[in-house]
Amino acid sequence: MKPEIASQASSVVHARRVAERLALSNPMVFASVMEGDPESGDFGEPKLIYFHGNEMPEEVRNMQPINGPARLWSTSICTAE
Repeated sequence: MKPEIASQASSVVHARRVAERLALSNPMVFASVMEGDPESGDFGEPKLIYFHGNEMPEEVRNMQPINGPARLWSTSICTAE
């Protein structure tokens, strides 16, 4: 996986909507969220919000899907070739 764009989103809903829009013009897109405490720097494992593409990379495949609302600290969207 060769990342082209990584960006932050304000919520899970925002990340999904941006990822869906990017999927119209990119061969692979995924959105993920990590919960944690920014003051201590303690973050959990990333969870998958959305994936679009023919072949899911191992690091994305290993993410747990998000179940319901998350206490958000870091939500990101990544596109790749």
